[in-house]
Amino acid sequence: MKSEKSLFFGVKANKGILPLAFLLLLCSCGSRKSVQYPYNGPIKITENSKVELSTPVVVAEVVTPVTWKDTIQARLDSLCQLPLFETTQLGLYVFDLTEKQPLYAVNASHRMRPASTEKLITSISSLHYLGGEYNFKTDLRVKGTIANGTLQGDVYVVGGMDPLLSPSDLNTMAKALRNAGINSITGNMYTDLSMKDDLPYGWGWCWDDDYGPLSALMVNAKDDFNSEWNRALTKAGVKRSRAGVRQQQAPADSKSIVCITHTIDEVLEPILKNSHNIFAECLFYQLAAYSGQKNAGRKQAAKLIYDLIEELGLDSESYQIADGSGLSLYNYVSPELLVCLLNYAFSKPEIYQHLYPALPIAGVDGTLSNRMQDTPAYNNVHAKTGTVTGISSLAGYLTARNGHVLSFCIINQGISSGRSGRDFQNEVCNALCQ
Repeated sequence: MKSEKSLFFGVKANKGILPLAFLLLLCSCGSRKSVQYPYNGPIKITENSKVELSTPVVVAEVVTPVTWKDTIQARLDSLCQLPLFETTQLGLYVFDLTEKQPLYAVNASHRMRPASTEKLITSISSLHYLGGEYNFKTDLRVKGTIANGTLQGDVYVVGGMDPLLSPSDLNTMAKALRNAGINSITGNMYTDLSMKDDLPYGWGWCWDDDYGPLSALMVNAKDDFNSEWNRALTKAGVKRSRAGVRQQQAPADSKSIVCITHTIDEVLEPILKNSHNIFAECLFYQLAAYSGQKNAGRKQAAKLIYDLIEELGLDSESYQIADGSGLSLYNYVSPELLVCLLNYAFSKPEIYQHLYPALPIAGVDGTLSNRMQDTPAYNNVHAKTGTVTGISSLAGYLTARNGHVLSFCIINQGISSGRSGRDFQNEVCNALCQ
């Protein structure tokens, strides 16, 4: 007490006398029981007034309403006390997109390894810079003259790092040569791989990661172009005077015969639904090429992502972008960053309309097809999963029972089994959906 006066309404807090302010406080509290205290008629309150207590009177029950937010927070508080977190790390951030305010957070700004939720960063950044109408391209070009069915010159296949390029596409390209009046070639066959750097693997990939090598020209997302291209030429009846395939950048004055394209939506689905790592790296390198630099690589792609992070009001120096897929152990992000990017995508229809349909749906498809079935989260959670040794993660969107749309990110780090992380994530989603 800073004086003899009560902090409530200026009534003296004499021993044995119930201050009027405390009486009013009792009335405002959420009690489930009726309370009794004496009251002796009207009170005139002055500086020196005392409340005389005598006749008991029953005051009606008053209940403070429990809000939806209170309920959610209580559920998540309980889950975050599990024994799992005595020896592991948790990063959790939930944002109410309807109310446009955070709903719950645990270590939201901590730097953690995202595993395959890194693919959300790659996908959202690519849609931001490249746009939803972007196409992956593989261009067949020639330089020389055509006479009597013979190309007196060279053929160039310009790689666009399209993971969907298939043997069927190569057959189409070989047929295009025939349709252009070419059934034999006197010059060389070249591949133009100048779109990307010559590094075959991502920065920080482990020696036992069974992925790659990466190339600007792959067939079925594998480094099998040369053999498949020779097979397609033979099938089309295009003869060559010189064997082998060499590497050289296509001259600016070469002529395009045919360009094979695939849309960004076609690539996003296997990246997000099925967590295809090579597809994600191919998209990552589209960002690198967007820089305009030949033989671009991780640094150019990461620079664009850092620029977007800065635009969203976060400090890019707090994070490290090592690859596009999340395979690298050098990736360091935070739940806050992932949610911030999800919120940005949600606010941009030109991004969200491409991102949202490509996300796995709980209990329905993709990497969530066998999770959260027969629960409140079924067919509601649209989110990207992530798993590498010691890490399990989940980030995306869901709709709560009150109709609020939420974005969220959960990263379980230091776990001994992926299942323990997935079980916790399922429980969090169910708590948010109930």
